[in-house]
Amino acid sequence: MSPSSTVIRVTVEAYLGRHPGERDALASLLSALDRPVDVTARTTLPGHVTCSAVVIDRQGRVLHILHRATGGLVLTPGGHIEPEDRTLLATALREVSEEAGIAPGALCLTRQLLGSPVDIDVHDIDANPAKGEVAHRHYDFRYVFYLVGEEPSAIALKDEEVSGAQWLPQPEVTSPTLRAKLLAARLDGQPEPVNASALIHNGHGHYLLHLRDHKPGVIWQSGAFALLGGGRSHDDESLESTLRRELSEETPDLRLEDLKPYAVETATSIDGLSVPIQVFAARWRGNADRLALHEGVLLRWFAPDDLDRLRLSPATRDLIRRHAAENPPDNRQAAAPAVWDGGSRTVLNGIGVHLHLEDAEGRVLLGLRHPNSKYAGDTWHYLAGRCEQESALACLVREAREEAGLVIDPVDVELAHVVHVVDALGALPLMQLVFKARRWEGEPKVLETDKCLDWKWWPRHELPDRIVPYTRTAIAAIAEGRPYSQLGW
Repeated sequence: MSPSSTVIRVTVEAYLGRHPGERDALASLLSALDRPVDVTARTTLPGHVTCSAVVIDRQGRVLHILHRATGGLVLTPGGHIEPEDRTLLATALREVSEEAGIAPGALCLTRQLLGSPVDIDVHDIDANPAKGEVAHRHYDFRYVFYLVGEEPSAIALKDEEVSGAQWLPQPEVTSPTLRAKLLAARLDGQPEPVNASALIHNGHGHYLLHLRDHKPGVIWQSGAFALLGGGRSHDDESLESTLRRELSEETPDLRLEDLKPYAVETATSIDGLSVPIQVFAARWRGNADRLALHEGVLLRWFAPDDLDRLRLSPATRDLIRRHAAENPPDNRQAAAPAVWDGGSRTVLNGIGVHLHLEDAEGRVLLGLRHPNSKYAGDTWHYLAGRCEQESALACLVREAREEAGLVIDPVDVELAHVVHVVDALGALPLMQLVFKARRWEGEPKVLETDKCLDWKWWPRHELPDRIVPYTRTAIAAIAEGRPYSQLGW
């Protein structure tokens, strides 16, 4: 399914955050995104979204091709979005594969852009009576990729669309706006890691592995064991900063003091891109069962001999075994980590707060979570949050203000329902508190665009199909006056 106007708007607003002076130039695109039409469809007029791939080789040159449809203009590979394209970036990858024969695995992202468009170009397209097309406008999202290896020995051109190819130095790039952006970004064509992972061992021959959620097409290495870690963001000062941020999001109780670069490995992304990963090694001797896990299914210690029984990438398996061979276990201490400290079977439960609001018509307020959200991406959910060093009511009031601009007085709030949830086998139990506010000030606004894309009032009997299961359970229970329910036990 092609990306929605809401998702595209998030990309545009992030781009304008880096290039605020272009808002007037993109005004017609923003207006188009507000219309009830599919802006990715080539039949949408007076304009629609397209995508291009800016491929840079090891010498810093940019791939250009000669499009027959444009009368032989020299352009970067690109074209229209197809219904099966999951993201705008996926469209750019498909186009460069189709037009120039460069597979996604031969490309990687750049540290400077990390999958964000380097340029959004607006240009007019002449009418084409032969195809029954009237004059219209293209909003072209341009994504930069580096070649992983040297320049391909042969580029397989799509003959019916392309008549030739050439590599141009960046000062000779044909598009003025793209040329200026590339030169400003200082893109040298040399691949470098854009992800970071932690190879955590206990010094006794055991390694900590993370079982990811099984969400094919959404989560990288879906349903497999993997190292903890993730992708770099624009705000990360270094790859170590990336890893520490990812660890704090995945399992905040894990504290690693001695992170040391160990190796650079290569994996494959959901879109088929090559992903260079900086692996850091660290020693930790804690109890994995006591760690709060906010993402994925579970954390477990494994010996290298156990790895063949797991669903695990061959590269990760080889990496662990190589590290184990280089770092023999310290047999002077117990070899296996304890499952339960001190014989106790007490398990701490996470606490979440949720806001149940109903308007005058009895409709319930729900938010559409960002597709890249670590939890329940592209799914409707209550306004919610995890308690920090604060009371549950203080957390609720803070989250309502920060996420939606709603002002709530704690005296107007009552506990409406409690859902005791285990999302997946082995996951941390969560006590989800659902509070109902009788009064509030303000209208819901999207204030945290990296978390929520839209707020909408839903009739209780017409809830969306894509909704967090325990949210649906809580809404039904509140309507029936039931104070407690449980899921996953």
